Amino acid sequence: QVNSSAFSPDGQRLLTASEDGCVYGWETQSGRLLWRLGGHAGPVKFCRFSPDGRLFATTAGDCTIRLWDVAEAKCLHVLKGHQRSVETVSFSPDSKRLASGGWDKQVVLWEVQSGQMLRHLGGHQDSVQSSDFAPSSDSLATGSWDSAICIWDLRMETTVTHQKLEGHSGNISCLCYSASGLLASGSWDKTIHIWKPSTKSLLVQLKGHVSWLKSIAFSPDGSQLASAGYSHMVKVWDCNTGKCIETLKGVLDVAHACAFTPDGKLLVSGAADQARYQVRCRSNHPEPPHI
Repeated sequence: QVNSSAFSPDGQRLLTASEDGCVYGWETQSGRLLWRLGGHAGPVKFCRFSPDGRLFATTAGDCTIRLWDVAEAKCLHVLKGHQRSVETVSFSPDSKRLASGGWDKQVVLWEVQSGQMLRHLGGHQDSVQSSDFAPSSDSLATGSWDSAICIWDLRMETTVTHQKLEGHSGNISCLCYSASGLLASGSWDKTIHIWKPSTKSLLVQLKGHVSWLKSIAFSPDGSQLASAGYSHMVKVWDCNTGKCIETLKGVLDVAHACAFTPDGKLLVSGAADQARYQVRCRSNHPEPPHI
């Protein structure tokens, strides 16, 4: 069973985090298995590449995060500091810091190069399930089972303050910043909210999914948002109008991850057979699967 998957920044590789305690690396185009890496002492819950593409991080039920080198496919650091299963991890845009969250309701900041813990952030009332750094690196968004989003101000070395964005009625399962600093949140209430964090304003609410949200991604120019849920459909939205401009049905049993490549192509992965599809936005005819 796959719990999570993630594309590399260039879209050439795909990670899958598995219930069997391993993380798998795949070549996106050919579907060739590149590596199967063990080390966690429990199910691997989440995975993510660093923005520079040189590292990836995995989280697990064993309360740890592992940092891996992509080129050598080896573990560089094991990060220990959580008391319960770690559910989310995200890199800062410069790939120098890491944020993690989990069932202990804590958010932890880490230094990537050394693997050292920088600080604990407490503010959520329930398990932390999602996270993303702002493009400026000076703030971090985290989402929780408490249905709230915390925006952490990281500019001060001594004190980290936070504000809350409230409006969802279910677990905040995925978060994603646009290049311009807007924040999208996907929830188990089956809706997506797009926020302007600086003013705590809800700009638009996207409705149309019939299942919990699993993954969201902004296009490089921020004009479109792709969303995938625990269902057969992936949707593409116009962020300005809030209208759904494309629905891809029957692509996968469950879409674990959606991501845009730098040139604007949409990649989607999921389902037990690790099917990967590459589609072009505004096309009614997805390209056939490569595997």
